[in-house]
Amino acid sequence: MWDFDFGRTLGMMVRTWPFILLRLGVYFSITLAYVLATGVGAGVGFGLGHVFGNTDGPAGFAVFGGLGGIVVVSVVLYWLREYILYMVKAGHIAVLVELIEGRELPAGKSQIDHARAVVAERFGEANVLFVVDQLVKGAIRVITGLLGGIARFVPIPGLNGLVGFINTVIRLSLTYVDEVLLGYNIRINSRDPFDTARQGVVLYAQNGAVMVKNAVWLAFFMWALALLVFLLMLAPAAAVLYVMPGQLAGWSFVLAIIFAWAIKAALIEPFAIAALMQVYFRVIEGQVPDPEWDRRLAGASSHFRELKDKAVSSFGGRPSAVEGA
Repeated sequence: MWDFDFGRTLGMMVRTWPFILLRLGVYFSITLAYVLATGVGAGVGFGLGHVFGNTDGPAGFAVFGGLGGIVVVSVVLYWLREYILYMVKAGHIAVLVELIEGRELPAGKSQIDHARAVVAERFGEANVLFVVDQLVKGAIRVITGLLGGIARFVPIPGLNGLVGFINTVIRLSLTYVDEVLLGYNIRINSRDPFDTARQGVVLYAQNGAVMVKNAVWLAFFMWALALLVFLLMLAPAAAVLYVMPGQLAGWSFVLAIIFAWAIKAALIEPFAIAALMQVYFRVIEGQVPDPEWDRRLAGASSHFRELKDKAVSSFGGRPSAVEGA
C-alpha cells in the first residue's frame, strides 16, 4: 500500500503547531477577504441595480457584483502567491525537514524565525524560490508520460478510457512534488537551488513508481477529506450569504468551496507534503541522479531544460554532477 507513517506524520503536524496556526491565520484571512469582497460587491451591485436596472435588475446586479469581488481578491492573491510560498509554505517545509532528520526544533514563535532564516539562507529573495518552484512544477508534468502512465502496469485491452482517467488522477496527485523537492533542497544544505532542484527532479523520476503510488494514495485521502469539509461548510456558507443583499443563495456552494480550500491549505496539504517527503528521502538514500533520466527529461521538458541552463550558469559554465556523471 503506502510507505509513509500516518502516526509520525500527525506527530510532525503537532510539533510544528506555530506554522499550523500561521497557516490557519493566513488562509482564513484569505477566506474572510473573499466573503467581504463578495458582500461588498453584491451590495454595490444591488445599489447600482436599483439605479440602472428594472424590477429584476437589483438581484442580477448583486450577483455580478459578488462575482466581481471574488475576481478582485483572486487577482490580488495571484500577485501575492510567491510571498505566500516564501513566508508560509517554505518555512513550514524547513521545520518539517528538521523533524524528518531527527533534529530538535526551537519552541514557540522562534520556530518560525528559525525557519525563515533557513529559507533566506538557501534561496535569498522570494522571486528565486518562486522561479525554482515554477520550473520544477513544469518539469514534473512530463514524468507521468515518461513513466508510461498506468497503462505500463495494466496492459489490458479495451481499458483505454479507464486508463486515461487513472492517468489523469496520477497527474493531479503530483501537485505537491515541487514542495517535496524544496524540502530536498533544504535537507542537503544546497547553495545552488537550481542545480539541486534539477537533481531532485531526476531522482524523483528514477523512483517514479514508488513516489506516484504514494502520491495517489495521499491524493485520495485529501480529496475525500476536502469533500467532507465542503459538505460541512455548506450550511455556514449559506448563512453568511443569507444576510447579504440580493439573491445570492446559489453562491453558497462557491463560498463552501473557498472554506474547504482554506482548511485543505492550512491542515491537509502540510500533512501530505510531510508524508511524501518521508517517502522521498527514504527511497533516494544512497542514490545518485541517473544521466539517462537527465537526458530524457531534458528532451521532454522545456522547463527542465531551463532549470538545466540556470544550473549550468550558476556553476560558471561548468557541468553539474549529473552532466559529469
